[in-house]
Amino acid sequence: DLSKMRLLIFCFLIYLPKSISLLSPQSRNSRAFNDLRLPPLQAEISRQSVIIGLSSTVASLIVALSPETVIANDQKPKEFTDIGTQAPAPAGEKEFVELENGVKVKDFRPGNGEDTVKANSQVQIQASGRLLNLNGVIFFNTKNNNPDGFGAVPLSINLGKGEAIPGLESGIIGMRKGGIRRIIIPPDLAYSKSPNLEPKPMNANDQRALDSVVKNPRRDATILFDVSLERFK
Repeated sequence: DLSKMRLLIFCFLIYLPKSISLLSPQSRNSRAFNDLRLPPLQAEISRQSVIIGLSSTVASLIVALSPETVIANDQKPKEFTDIGTQAPAPAGEKEFVELENGVKVKDFRPGNGEDTVKANSQVQIQASGRLLNLNGVIFFNTKNNNPDGFGAVPLSINLGKGEAIPGLESGIIGMRKGGIRRIIIPPDLAYSKSPNLEPKPMNANDQRALDSVVKNPRRDATILFDVSLERFK
């Protein structure tokens, strides 16, 4: 597994300098090359080839086992591979509905009652945010906001006041109490133009993950939120 492979690399790195020193011309053991009766230039090329080969092997293993590579090799959820464009949607699943501004929404639970969230409602939500470009790495989750140990504190947003990223606000409109909705937000309606709005990452690691996408123009900064509406007024 991954931990055993990392231990193997660690041991390999420990013995690599010793192996290189044994291959140096100054080493007493360099006579192994002399016994082959190779010309000096050819012997030196042989030493360099061995060293380069060992170094390349270590580098390849490190890259292959880096966190980003491991994540990239995981199987992507359907929404990450072909967002909202399945035609038709998988059996038993609803398709995403695209709003006028490009935000896509899909309801997993419709919620209760007749009243729905309006453009100027005050809402309290439980939510998790994922980075699609990083195969769904979570950068925000209200479950982590549990300071007193009595349960996750919901995120409170006054819609229409510029408190949250525009795509999330428009995606919440129309929800009912108790409803669960998946919202996919294009970069311009997420953090690319509004990096300081809610929902904000709760720790430095999550902030770095978000910045690695938002501040890199070569990456797609599309965001996915799963939202559960606890209450609104």
